[in-house]
Amino acid sequence: MSALPPDLPRVRTLVTYLRGELSRTEKALSAAEEQEALAASRRPPKEPPAWLVERGIGTGRPVVRLHAGNCWDTSKRCAPATAEQIRALLAEGIPACPHCRPDTTLGVLE
Repeated sequence: MSALPPDLPRVRTLVTYLRGELSRTEKALSAAEEQEALAASRRPPKEPPAWLVERGIGTGRPVVRLHAGNCWDTSKRCAPATAEQIRALLAEGIPACPHCRPDTTLGVLE
């Protein structure tokens, strides 16, 4: 059983009304998205992490290299880390990036 009217004129009236509501709703959505984009553009950029852990590809994704946060030689497989985590991983024998040298910066030489 349909809740819609059975006759053509009332169905057309309903369609016209709903199109108007949809148009108003789309305009409100567009205005809200513009406001959000403007607010996002005014926010200061996120502070980059000070240290990064690079993981490998494959099962378990082991840590393969350590970086300073501003290193140019990082990949999408990097995750933020603390200085303590980097020191611990260096102590475990994980290699430091030869470009940014986090081991030298932290005073932990291999």
